[in-house]
Amino acid sequence: MRSVSEIAAPSSDWTLAASIGLNTNILEINLINLILVLGILFYYGKGVLINFLENRERTISNTIRDAEERHEEATKKLHKARFRLQQAKVKADEIRINGLTQMDREQRDLVDAADKDLKGLEDSKNYAIRFEKQRAIEQVRQQVSRPASERALEGLNSRLDNQLHLRMIDYHIDLFKAMKNKSD
Repeated sequence: MRSVSEIAAPSSDWTLAASIGLNTNILEINLINLILVLGILFYYGKGVLINFLENRERTISNTIRDAEERHEEATKKLHKARFRLQQAKVKADEIRINGLTQMDREQRDLVDAADKDLKGLEDSKNYAIRFEKQRAIEQVRQQVSRPASERALEGLNSRLDNQLHLRMIDYHIDLFKAMKNKSD
């Protein structure tokens, strides 16, 4: 085994660098310097590195925890939204069914009202037809009865003499007297 002094400065190189005490062999010096630097860094930087890693671990765990909480919250919101969506679908179906029912009811009411109006118009038409028929019949009666009455009156006037006329008056007077006696 070599001593530390040989590692730091081998005996062959002491003549060259005797006054300073440095080793000029680059390969050996870099390895030694690297070991020394790593050792010093490990010794003094161990606490800093541990603190850094612990902080990083805490940050990562907090981030994971926050992400899980947000995931749970988002899941709850999703369930609530799905529930509200389902309720909205049910409500929309109810509104659609009610709308269709109301539309059918209004359509039936409209048809019934139209039938009622049609029946009223039919009745009015029939009444107008009957009225016009009665009026036409009455006009025909008057047209037929007037000439017949005139002919009958002419016939009576031609046959009626004073004697027959007096007998008719006496007959009606007796008829009135008989009615008067019955009423007393």
